[in-house]
Amino acid sequence: MICLILAAGYATRLYPLTENFPKPLLDVKGKTILDWLVDDISESTDITEFVVISNHKFAGHFEAWAKASKHDIKVVDDMTSSNETRLGAVRDIEYAIDKLELDDDMLVIAGDNVLDFSLGKFVAYFNEKKASSVMRYYEGDKKRLLKCGVVTVDENERVTEMTEKSPTPATNWCTPPFYIYKREDARLIKNALESGCGYDAPGSFIAWLCKNSAVYSMEMPGSRYDIGNLESYEQVKTTYKGITN
Repeated sequence: MICLILAAGYATRLYPLTENFPKPLLDVKGKTILDWLVDDISESTDITEFVVISNHKFAGHFEAWAKASKHDIKVVDDMTSSNETRLGAVRDIEYAIDKLELDDDMLVIAGDNVLDFSLGKFVAYFNEKKASSVMRYYEGDKKRLLKCGVVTVDENERVTEMTEKSPTPATNWCTPPFYIYKREDARLIKNALESGCGYDAPGSFIAWLCKNSAVYSMEMPGSRYDIGNLESYEQVKTTYKGITN
């Protein structure tokens, strides 16, 4: 299994802090956001290969970070230089797959979230189901629900529908940007895009995939801290206590 890290965003809501510096490399309790994620994945799974998908503006920052890391990390530059010209998350995934000729099961994660639980539990869930998988958590706030990917699941935890930022969410089950694609399903990304799959929101591929292949949803075993603005970043720096395995 390969880990793809989505890090090609421009984090405009965190300006001026991220105007010339990528959000995933911000410090939280003495480690970058990416180091929290990569260290946990390396320690709790058999994943040894990491790919960071960056934009051209910040690629140099990620390359310097990867060079200093103890892990095997490749950086892919998607060659975009502004928020207006960004490829979008699903096209970035397609770009990295084509660029590196990747053909494996893939843990795909957003590089700007901090977790208080180990992603090893999610990989174990995928291994049990032997199918593409997502996580879900209950969101009671209707305003937040409108900004999320929302899933409907059956009694066996199979995803029957997923929508991104729907004005009429079908459930309160939100899906954070952490996915595992089975190898055979990862090969379908190009087909999905050609058939009209959304490309900006990372969950758009899952919304398409669950209609064409089996996708299961694990209830998230802890909390996720989405650093969306300066206030949330300051709060995370104060309250975050690390990962509990």
